[in-house]
Amino acid sequence: MPIPYALLMLLYRALWYPALPLVLAYFWLRGRRDPAYRRHLGERFGFGPTLEGAVWVHAVSLGEMRSAVPLVRAMLNRGERVVATHLTPAGRRAAESAFGPDIAAGRMVARYLPLELGPAFRRFLRHRPKLALVMEIEVWPVMIAEAVRAGVPVVLTNSQYPERSFDRDLPWARRIGHPVQQVAGVLAKSETHAARFRSLGAKAVQVCGELRFDQPIAPHLLAAAAALRPALGHRPVLVLASVVEGEDTLYLGVIRALQAGSPAPLVIYVPRAPERFGPVAALLAGAGQRVVVRSAVLGPDLGLLAGADLAAADILLGDSLGEMYFYLALADLVVVGGGFLPSGAHNVIEPLALGKPVLTGPQVWPIEYPGREAQAAGAMEICVTPGIMAARIAAMLANRADLAAMAGNGASFFAAHSGATGRSMAALQPFLDRRGG
Repeated sequence: MPIPYALLMLLYRALWYPALPLVLAYFWLRGRRDPAYRRHLGERFGFGPTLEGAVWVHAVSLGEMRSAVPLVRAMLNRGERVVATHLTPAGRRAAESAFGPDIAAGRMVARYLPLELGPAFRRFLRHRPKLALVMEIEVWPVMIAEAVRAGVPVVLTNSQYPERSFDRDLPWARRIGHPVQQVAGVLAKSETHAARFRSLGAKAVQVCGELRFDQPIAPHLLAAAAALRPALGHRPVLVLASVVEGEDTLYLGVIRALQAGSPAPLVIYVPRAPERFGPVAALLAGAGQRVVVRSAVLGPDLGLLAGADLAAADILLGDSLGEMYFYLALADLVVVGGGFLPSGAHNVIEPLALGKPVLTGPQVWPIEYPGREAQAAGAMEICVTPGIMAARIAAMLANRADLAAMAGNGASFFAAHSGATGRSMAALQPFLDRRGG
């Protein structure tokens, strides 16, 4: 790496030590809403469980872990052992939920990623992973540098480099270098992203596609949705999926606009984070909406509980984890949250997998692929304002032919973009065949 980059890394490493009390305070404060942030702190310093010579998969949070599931399953089926690391409790819980039997059998470990401290990573890396797979867009300089120092090849997997980040980082990368220049390879989602990685100096860049297209769908969730759908009557069903903090008031306006028409849809409202379930339910009810929550009206098997009635509800709030495909399967139309905030829209692939028409707001930079391609294929629409979105939802729900055409486009688009797991496994074969670290 160039000398300016090495000097910058020294400064970056040094700054982590005085910043450490602030980082720990952050975990403590987040622990007020999710106590799991206060647990397993030793893992943040490199202590805790691991497996000798395993494939290390880093998936920062819930979305990244979900995208990693097909690849992790392929690794386990190949006979590899896997250590999954996460920054958030949501990511860790997703791994434990998806791979509970493998964790219990000692084939897999789910734990937190060490902080960006050299000693913490050296402690974590003593068991010499065979390979490090870093999912999506995570580029931690100390993590990469310490893995390379330990002889562990790092491959950025299912990876993207969004346009706004690329435009910001490219001038600096040309002057001082970039962490991606140290990785052993990049498996990019699209040729656009691959070209950006190459411009930053990354080596061995291949296009393998998006792993989320290969996510497994639990059949019992689809069966439960099919069984429940008649109980919803003839009202159209709109799912607001992965709604993030800061959007609730906007979507409340969309809901009210739709309720001015007839018939008013049943809205299934699924907040992005579990700590938001209670506050969002209270906000919606306080705004005059008739709100029922999934945990109060549906049993563990997702069947309607005795005495429960959805006919009079305006909103069914999804206060559960791991049941997104159930909610989506009930939908006539899906809106994916995040698109009206600078942080950007969330995953649109799950509704496309079920052939559901999809709308989102204008901030699609995190899902540039496959968002723009899905839009071009007529499988997704981008609405620049909540008012335009409300009008478009009303028009689509009133025209079943439009809904069916968009659903068909989505199914075709999904089929054409599947297969990233096989391509990724083929690209990783040389690393997997090497003898331990």
